[in-house]
Amino acid sequence: MSYMSYDSSLVIGSACVAVFICYVAISLEQLIFVPRTPRGRKIILCLSGMVFGFAIWAMHFVGMLACHLPEGYFFDPTLTVISYVIAAFASTFAIWLTTRDTLPITRLVLGALLMGFGISGMHYVGMLGLNLPNQQIHYNLIIVFFSVMIAISGSGLSFWLAFKYKNTFNHKMLYKSAVSIMIALSIVGMHYTGMSAATISSIDAGHFSEHIHEGQGILLFTILFVASLVLVSAFCVAILERRLEERSLQLIQANKELEYLVLQDNLTKLPNRLFLVQYTDSLFLELKESPHKIAFLYIDLDRFKSVNDAFGHHIGDELLVKLAQRLYPLLEEGQKLIRIGGDEFLMILENANRPQVEQLAELFLNKIQDSFQISGKEINISASIGIVFFPDHGQNLQDLLINADSAMMQSKEQGRNTYSIYNNSLDQQHQSRSQSKLINDLYKAVEEQQFILFYQPKFTSEYKICGVEALIRWKHPTLGLLAPNMFIDGAEQTGLIIRMGYWALEQACQQIQAWEEKQFQFCPVAVNLSAVQFEHKHLIDTLEKLIQKYKIKRGHLIIEITESTAMHHIDSSIRTFEKLRNLGIRLAIDDFGTGHSSFLYLKDLPVDELKIDREFIRNLCEGSKEEIILESIIHLAIRLGLVVTAEGVETEQQAEILKRLGCQQLQGYLLGMPLPVERFEANYNIEHTIS
Repeated sequence: MSYMSYDSSLVIGSACVAVFICYVAISLEQLIFVPRTPRGRKIILCLSGMVFGFAIWAMHFVGMLACHLPEGYFFDPTLTVISYVIAAFASTFAIWLTTRDTLPITRLVLGALLMGFGISGMHYVGMLGLNLPNQQIHYNLIIVFFSVMIAISGSGLSFWLAFKYKNTFNHKMLYKSAVSIMIALSIVGMHYTGMSAATISSIDAGHFSEHIHEGQGILLFTILFVASLVLVSAFCVAILERRLEERSLQLIQANKELEYLVLQDNLTKLPNRLFLVQYTDSLFLELKESPHKIAFLYIDLDRFKSVNDAFGHHIGDELLVKLAQRLYPLLEEGQKLIRIGGDEFLMILENANRPQVEQLAELFLNKIQDSFQISGKEINISASIGIVFFPDHGQNLQDLLINADSAMMQSKEQGRNTYSIYNNSLDQQHQSRSQSKLINDLYKAVEEQQFILFYQPKFTSEYKICGVEALIRWKHPTLGLLAPNMFIDGAEQTGLIIRMGYWALEQACQQIQAWEEKQFQFCPVAVNLSAVQFEHKHLIDTLEKLIQKYKIKRGHLIIEITESTAMHHIDSSIRTFEKLRNLGIRLAIDDFGTGHSSFLYLKDLPVDELKIDREFIRNLCEGSKEEIILESIIHLAIRLGLVVTAEGVETEQQAEILKRLGCQQLQGYLLGMPLPVERFEANYNIEHTIS
């Protein structure tokens, strides 16, 4: 029996050979990440595997030369070649596993096992090829196990380092050297640990005695155990870090997907309004000093509501999806299609000129006109397009959208199914911006209640006050007192008219209560309701609470509804009127004669008063056609039991004709202007106080 001894210079040489060849192999492996043909990648992969296999094989045989073996030994050529093939094959497959774009834990462990078993397999197959005359080799299985663990753990650490820093650009030589040393140490550690597991004994010996002295065995076992434990622990740490990296990547990917979903329209999968804001912010900043222009095409579907009403909202939604699918393929580089809400889309063209934009608008209109087949139904629809250019028609997104919407409305006025380019005349631009600013200020006005009620008296034919009409005014912080015609349309568009209307009703009820307590004979008080508020579901409940809260007497509150509002849904209007009358509220039809009503419906409406629109009064004179029309309206209304009030009376002649025709109540600047409550009371309270 003999123990292995070594030539120290050759041991060091074997380690250096392993480091050098591994460095060459890693350099070859790095070429895989350089873009090239699939065939070139395969060739480099095979070369790297062969070089790594040669590093393992060469180190083994240099290490064998460093060992003082008995005289007459030789290597079996077949097993020697097989040992190299094992090393090369395992190295190639391990490199292939670990040079993918990703390195999940399973692939890292599998690569470590393959490389570790390849190193170990090459070593022990090579040892099988070692022929010693009249000698036999025995192995300590525990040490063999530790040698394999060293190979596996070292390979795993090497692959983890190689993948982690494969894209590094700084200290690239240092990185390759570190990985080379790690792989070389794995090979060297496995080799000399495996060699320490082997003892050589004579075949002639009658028995095989213990080949490691007890003290020497414990020391060697301890060293191998600690080395294996360190490598295994380091490998486990690497696996844990890799797992954390995977979780971090998954979290980053989830955040990206979530961010993408936030910027995407749920229905059409097109970018949404939030994306539009972010996109244009960067786009405007980038092209602020550029001579290039950006075109915005504001696309609004014509009569889309009728599709929803006729076929259902699910068909309307499917139509929007199919429209997006039809238009999206038409986009080219530098073009975006965004859904900004409802049936409205926005097309953005970077670096656009007018002919190109007009050609694209025509193409879009033609594509939209083609029939859509949805759920067995043929849907036909058209669109109106408004076009603006940045920076010509606006310096920010808000102005561009407002002006594009204005151009789109012009297309609708021209008959729809066409496009219009915004007319940037100073008057139109100023008006658009002013209206936009007023609507924006209106939100704050409602929150802060920047409104006030004016009161205009109504008079009998004997010129005695028989009631008042409450008229809302806006006390704008910078523009002063604004009349309703400047903000009512904006309030209706934004839905703020509901809150404004309820505020006006409560203020009027408070004033009725105050006048009743002061015994001023100014009631009834008339309040105008918009069409939106008249159809609001909480109207009756709110009025009932106000009447109870302020103890309003029957007949002291009048609700005025325009003729067109009353006739919009006649059956519903009749039911609402009846509920209002049951609350003790009187009802009046305002602006009569300007809508599309008929006396056939008027006879069925449970109303108390008919207010003739001022347009019939404006040109009223003796013998005029207006006089003939008014005579018919007044006589018929009186026969129906209605009180007739004429609005807009401004001259004595108008008042005299109206009285002669039988009009019971007059209202207008001739008799009394709208005034705030303090001035109104100061002008009229003396002669109208109940004594």
